[in-house]
Amino acid sequence: MTSIAKPPVKHPGLPKNGLGLTKRDYEGAMSTLCAGCGHDSVTAALISAFWELDVPPHKAAKMSGIGCSSKTTAYFMKQSHGFNSVHGRMPSLTSGANAANRSLMYIGISGDGDSLSIGLGQLCHAIRRNVHMLYLIENNGVYGLTKGQFSASADVGSTAKKGEANQNAPIDPILLALTLGATFVARSFSGDKTQLVPILKAGLRHNGFALIDIISPCVSFNDHEGSTKSYKFTREHEVELAPVDFVPLRKEISAEQKDAGGVTSVSMHDGSVVRFRKTPESYDATDRNTAYTHVKECHDRGEIATGLLYLEEGSTSEMHTLNKTVETPLVDVPYGELCPGSGALAELMGEYR
Repeated sequence: MTSIAKPPVKHPGLPKNGLGLTKRDYEGAMSTLCAGCGHDSVTAALISAFWELDVPPHKAAKMSGIGCSSKTTAYFMKQSHGFNSVHGRMPSLTSGANAANRSLMYIGISGDGDSLSIGLGQLCHAIRRNVHMLYLIENNGVYGLTKGQFSASADVGSTAKKGEANQNAPIDPILLALTLGATFVARSFSGDKTQLVPILKAGLRHNGFALIDIISPCVSFNDHEGSTKSYKFTREHEVELAPVDFVPLRKEISAEQKDAGGVTSVSMHDGSVVRFRKTPESYDATDRNTAYTHVKECHDRGEIATGLLYLEEGSTSEMHTLNKTVETPLVDVPYGELCPGSGALAELMGEYR
């Protein structure tokens, strides 16, 4: 289905960011996703994050694969660069584009099918290489475009809309990322914009590979009783690691502590209830083993750990650092340097003899 362009008219009194742009300037085409789709809530959060960070739209590159999630790139920042790859191949495409032009801010948007099934190997190597990008997984546990088959993230016992139960163990992208050495790992819920926007802003500013797994319920095929990726289940089982706020690295990062005593239920402005659990005294957000154990224990209790789960500060393993790439984008390198002639080629080949 072809996306519909939004009318360019906007109210003259809309707030502007440091670039003089309004949020309308960060929008894209009209969404063709199902009404109430969690992916559209993610789009709204992305618009807010880029607007608040004063990112020039032409300095961002939106990359995606195939699936409902991969349509998201059409719905925000219409003036940005973008590319839809074949199914599951977005990570390698982004790696190549990043190597050629490091001046752009790269955001890859994928789904649980695109990332954890056909694209699993691609995702693993993007993590291993620490590609400088924000990687979002809009996770709904089903293949929405092909009418609701279980994806690799569907939990055991979760039922499909037709009633059959999933028998295969799921792949948890958070545990996978922690195991493979990701330097920024977070999880959020599409219906919790208060938490999601700061996490997106932090991920966009991270120097390296930033993975955010976003539970994004599918209203057509996976929002029924028995689904563990539905709105109702997520609201009732979400356990936030800590209240999240994004503070630039040049300023102090602080978070208000909750009272001890297990789970604290907080009523949100929309009437929903989110359950927060204070982290143990021994928890260290910069310790990979602690993060892995916390996520696994929450999963074993039937809870969803959300928030910034792991952060490696001052990482020296970022792709450009390891490969000593040039800072000048290849498109800006003079032709004489890119193609120095047959003499330079012969000299280079001589080094390998």
